[in-house]
Amino acid sequence: MAQSITVPYASAAGHNSMTEALAAVDQVIDSGRFCADWASLQQHRTPAWFAQAKFGIFIHWGVYSVPAFGSEWYSRNMYIQGSREFEHHVATYGPQKDFGYKDFIPMFTAPHFDPEAWASLFEQAGARYVVPVAEHHDGFQMYASAISRWNAAQMGPQRDVVGELEQACDRHGMVLGTSTHRIEHWFFMGHGREFDSDITGPMQRGDFYWPAMPEPADHYDQYSEPAPTDEYLSDWLLRTCEIIDRFHPRVLYFDWWILHSAAAKYLKKIAAFYYNRADEWGEEVTICYKHDAMMFGTATPDIERGQLAEAKPYHWQTDTAIARNSWCYTEGNSFKPWTELVQDLVDIVAKNGNLLLNVGPKADGTISDEDQAVLHGIGGWLKVNGEAIYGSKPWRRFGEGPTEITEGQFGDGVAKNFTSADARYTVAGSALYAIAMRGAADGVYRFTRLKEGDAEHNADFHGMIAGIARLSENGAQPVEWSRDAEALVIHDQPNDGEAPVVFRITQA
Repeated sequence: MAQSITVPYASAAGHNSMTEALAAVDQVIDSGRFCADWASLQQHRTPAWFAQAKFGIFIHWGVYSVPAFGSEWYSRNMYIQGSREFEHHVATYGPQKDFGYKDFIPMFTAPHFDPEAWASLFEQAGARYVVPVAEHHDGFQMYASAISRWNAAQMGPQRDVVGELEQACDRHGMVLGTSTHRIEHWFFMGHGREFDSDITGPMQRGDFYWPAMPEPADHYDQYSEPAPTDEYLSDWLLRTCEIIDRFHPRVLYFDWWILHSAAAKYLKKIAAFYYNRADEWGEEVTICYKHDAMMFGTATPDIERGQLAEAKPYHWQTDTAIARNSWCYTEGNSFKPWTELVQDLVDIVAKNGNLLLNVGPKADGTISDEDQAVLHGIGGWLKVNGEAIYGSKPWRRFGEGPTEITEGQFGDGVAKNFTSADARYTVAGSALYAIAMRGAADGVYRFTRLKEGDAEHNADFHGMIAGIARLSENGAQPVEWSRDAEALVIHDQPNDGEAPVVFRITQA
């Protein structure tokens, strides 16, 4: 293998540093098998480890965790006159011209940040990969960077947060990914220019608030003006490539605004650079993207806070949060019960997807009791039932039942209220798993997809069943069952719990 090309990442001190770094990025692309075009990027394949992992942890933690008000969009909203965040900020911290978002950084000291404790908790939750947000829309990098001094290693905690998490995750056998939301920074601080705040006057690359441009009226307008400039997009490309080179992430997650038309050329370069670097490392990696920001087949499609109604022949991912109202910790978070999240996990896995579940630590570096309880609940269920999840594949029918899933993003604001008549199916090893989405108070479960039938005419299941057992903390427990032309009927102990119940079906 040829010697790896070093990219000279450097601060915004001069034009030459960016020119040299961009030239080195182009060299990496030119020397690898992936080119910066969709046809070449179609060579990408979903990593086997990713398809088998099923469950990951997302982490939103940054300067926005200090005010802990509203959401992780506090840095934007505190500059929108008349917003809740604006009024809260003035009442709590004073006018924005005297106390701006940057003034939260010295307060972000994170005295109790313990990456080992975090990684241990995530491992206990059953996560197989962990994706911290390396840089959010606010522009503060959570890792040691050569490009900007506005990072957690030089300010605030004065710790390389992502770097320390990488080491802790490795010790606990979990794969590290990274997320970058930097591209939205183009407009994220722009409202601060509309009144007397600390976001005024000329700015240049390297400044924390730069460029603070006007926000698009429609966030999904792919041709909104002013469009990001080549200088800004080049800076975004280099920041992303620095993350790739520093941490060798095996998942690279982007938020939605990479769909802007101005980003397309740079996005293809990032993908080619990343996939070529992965070839150098001998690793399988993937990019997670939303909407149609990337050509289908070049990366992994992701649905934010939503699911798919049917199983798909391609692998996909849902990212959602433990809190219904925010991705970061706030004092008013509304936490989902762990049983609801396990139901979502089962539904997603049965449809050929992964669940990336977000936790929002507090500013001091601790994870709330509510978040921990949810993660322990999920981990306890997976410890018993994980054989139906990890490494599984969808069955020919993803499931059945009266509860309908609305396809698309932002559908997790309301619980789905699954019943014991709702079922999902997976296949792993030598077993077919029939999963009731919650317990049956009378202990009777009916799986109509598994009814008896003429093999010539029955499109569902016509295999011979050798035995059925319910997975439990005490091992697999054989259950009574019968099968006729209407359904496979399982008689088990009464269960009024909300967690899914898993039955292992072995074929003769």
